[in-house]
Amino acid sequence: MARSRLKKKTIGDIIFESINTIIMLILVFLTLYPMYYVVCASFSNNVELLANPGVIWYPRGFSLNAYRLAFRHPLVLSGYRNILIIMAVSLPINIVMTLFCGYFLASKNVFFKKPILAFIMFTMFFSGGMIPTYLNVRSLGLYDSLWALILPGAMSVYNSIICKTAIEALPDSLAESAYMDGANDLVIIFRIVFPLIMPTIAVLLLYYGVGHWNSWFPASLYIKDNYKLPIQNIMRAVLIANSNILNATATTETDKIDQFAEIIKYAVIVISTVPVLCIYPFLQKYFIKGIMIGAIKG
Repeated sequence: MARSRLKKKTIGDIIFESINTIIMLILVFLTLYPMYYVVCASFSNNVELLANPGVIWYPRGFSLNAYRLAFRHPLVLSGYRNILIIMAVSLPINIVMTLFCGYFLASKNVFFKKPILAFIMFTMFFSGGMIPTYLNVRSLGLYDSLWALILPGAMSVYNSIICKTAIEALPDSLAESAYMDGANDLVIIFRIVFPLIMPTIAVLLLYYGVGHWNSWFPASLYIKDNYKLPIQNIMRAVLIANSNILNATATTETDKIDQFAEIIKYAVIVISTVPVLCIYPFLQKYFIKGIMIGAIKG
């Protein structure tokens, strides 16, 4: 009986599965090889790498010169320090602001809720523009300060909508019982709502964290001091090569950056990418669950 339920594979099925497997392997290779190439190139000798352009399968003349010079350059260290400060300060602000906004949008019987919601949604599609935003940052005294990279993007409307949907999926009886016991909105948010939507919070942390880590354009507008630039701006300067940012801080050691510019490019890419790759597996188990909770109202 069990055998009759098993469908015997035909030659067509075998050919179809084989072609699918080959195509998937090719796609996996095309996706992973650029990353593998960068890692191999970062551990290569500069002269041998330039002498052997094209595809490489292993480091050309294994060397750690690229990482040694990258970490000895003062801007790389300051860039790491700045991005860590930005994330340490920004992420709590992002989550609190998003949680408050999501809680408000999910609340019922709120005065003027529809006009306020329309106003919030309007900011999702239209902004003041680059020049007004720049003038606003200068007038607030945030220019050439890390606060210029933290406060203007303190909350994402898109993330607030995800948080709102997650909160709406919670039973109304939880908040009603808390009100009857004398709890206020702050107690409900931090002691009831926050723990119950933790998977969604983890996803929002990932969204905000990756956004801050990859952001370079605001810093190029608002930061004048090179030692206040985050790591992505330093990486951009290295990739462009011969950048004034790097030359402005050249010393006897960092003068070698031009000589080893090719491998330093790859080393800085690895340095600026590895932290995000290391953090992602710890949040991956919450990722799908958090997205589904924030996307479907139960």
